[in-house]
Amino acid sequence: MIKISTVLKFAAVSSVLTLAACTDKPKAVETAPPPASMSSSTTSSIVPGSAEDLRVNVGDTVHFDYDAYNITSEDRSVLQRQAAWLAKYPSIRVTVEGHCDERGTREYNLALGARRANSVKEYLVSLGVSAGRVETISYGKERPICTQSDESCWAQNRRGVTTITGGANS
Repeated sequence: MIKISTVLKFAAVSSVLTLAACTDKPKAVETAPPPASMSSSTTSSIVPGSAEDLRVNVGDTVHFDYDAYNITSEDRSVLQRQAAWLAKYPSIRVTVEGHCDERGTREYNLALGARRANSVKEYLVSLGVSAGRVETISYGKERPICTQSDESCWAQNRRGVTTITGGANS
């Protein structure tokens, strides 16, 4: 009788262990997060009043024709947005950088870059931006953003860039 009892106990324990091993908890199903909606409630990581805000949402660069420093109609809209943005953030001060392509002497390009920067400044001032908030500097051909020697590259380098020098949000 003892033999049967031991065999029954072993069988019962084995059955319980086997059943316990088969009864796993259901695993959580991984689901993807819901897609971000494209509505206006989507927030941006760009800080209002920052240099990135100016660059991304307004535009910080205007371009010039070869050997010219006049503001084109395309560039007027960029500068009008800059003036409106500067009106919204009256503590911000900016510097307008004048740049040229690689052609011409260093001295000539420094002078042309200065005329380009001053053209941008004068246009911003004509739109109501205080002249005391806008400085100018010419880099001539010293800081190209494209280094190939072709017209498409030169066109990128003939530019005026508005940079924040003080009072911006970080």
